[in-house]
Formats: sequence, structure tokens, C-alpha cells
Amino acid sequence: MELRPCGGTVQTDIDPRSLIGRKAFDRNGAKIGTVDEVYLDDATGVPEWAAVRTGLFGRDAFVPLEPSEVVDDTLRVPFERSLIKDAPDFGVGRHLSPEQELQLYHHYGLDVILPSEFQHAAPPPTRKRRRDAGRPAGGG
Repeated sequence: MELRPCGGTVQTDIDPRSLIGRKAFDRNGAKIGTVDEVYLDDATGVPEWAAVRTGLFGRDAFVPLEPSEVVDDTLRVPFERSLIKDAPDFGVGRHLSPEQELQLYHHYGLDVILPSEFQHAAPPPTRKRRRDAGRPAGGG
């Protein structure tokens, strides 16, 4: 399974293309930036990650779309701005490897259930299902 650009049918209650360009705010209401890309799971079409442009000369910071939510035309990310800005920088517009996605899950302290090839290096499985990563949505 890989993440793919948005373009086909998406099994979610919000079109991930509509997230691009929305302002993103942290748990305290501080502005993080603007959603630049959305990454979808190839197998399910579910949006997994958003890349948020953190400033005019800033970089994109990946934020998890679960447990984030859309509120009043903004993306509300339930983490501190400092944690988001310190997220690993993988660049946007290209594949996230499964290892990179795992780094992001760990950075945000999200629980992960890994495919069998990664279980030897992982803690015991917990609530969140891990999916292999891939390409951004909206990138063509």
C-alpha cells in the first residue's frame, strides 16, 4: 500500500483537495501555516497527513490528519506549534517511505500497528493502524 495523489474517489467525509490552502492552527489557536499538500493512503483513499507551509520562507511540516479536524474552514491540529515545527522534514511532492512515516508517528507520539516486516523493531501493537506511505494528493 502507498499514498497517492488525490484524484480518484476518496472514502472520507471531506474532500482532501479542499484542505489545500486552508489555514492550520495548533491546539492553542496559534497559526501554524497553510496546508500545502495532502497525502492519501493508496489502498483506502483516506487522507493520512497534511504538509503545512510554516511561513513565507519556511518549510513544510507534516501533521497527522487523525486526530486533526476541520473547524470553521481551518485545520485544527491537536499538538503544540513547537512540536509541529520540529517535525522531521522530508520535503513535499514526493513519496514518504514507510520509515519516514514511522518517524512522523513517533514524533507525534501516536500509537502504531506495523506490518509484519516492521514488527521486530516496534513496541507492542496498539490502537492506530499503520499504512505504507507514498505520494502527496493534488500533485498530479
